[in-house]
Amino acid sequence: QVQLVESGGGLVQAGASLRLSCTASGHPLRLYAMGWFRQAPGKDREFVGHLRWNGGGTYLNDSVKDRFSISRHKTNPTMFLQMNNLKPEDTAVYYCAVQRLGTYNYGTWGQGTQVTVAS
Repeated sequence: QVQLVESGGGLVQAGASLRLSCTASGHPLRLYAMGWFRQAPGKDREFVGHLRWNGGGTYLNDSVKDRFSISRHKTNPTMFLQMNNLKPEDTAVYYCAVQRLGTYNYGTWGQGTQVTVAS
């Protein structure tokens, strides 16, 4: 059983930066990819980006790729989402999720962390 815990959200002014963290625990993890998603009030969940665990390749949605970046801890099963130049439209609950080896979707989700950007 894999569990995910996100942290790092908060209330910031437009133009500020935040770094979200997502730590996976459980055994065995067998991670294939970790992803970030967000959901704003009244809107559908949006894919933000993901990181391939072995190899470290990343992909970011066009809507954020010029301002956000994804990275991982060198040794621990932790993924980061660095968000720069935040805008009010980035306000959402941010979720991380895991796709495990041998599966074809994100099957484990964190509880989410709120990001609020004031104008």
